[in-house]
Amino acid sequence: MEMSKKEKSFDAVKMMREIRDKISTETQNMSFEELKAYIKEKLAENNSKLIGQS
Repeated sequence: MEMSKKEKSFDAVKMMREIRDKISTETQNMSFEELKAYIKEKLAENNSKLIGQS
């Protein structure tokens, strides 16, 4: 069976890898306390909450 490749207009896997790599670079040398502050700041910027919080 021969599979044809479709041209994607949006590659979700590529986007997720780019986001993950960016976050990893930004947080690589942070302590646990700095990481918690980073996450809290990013959630506040996007007006988001952690899963399970009201």
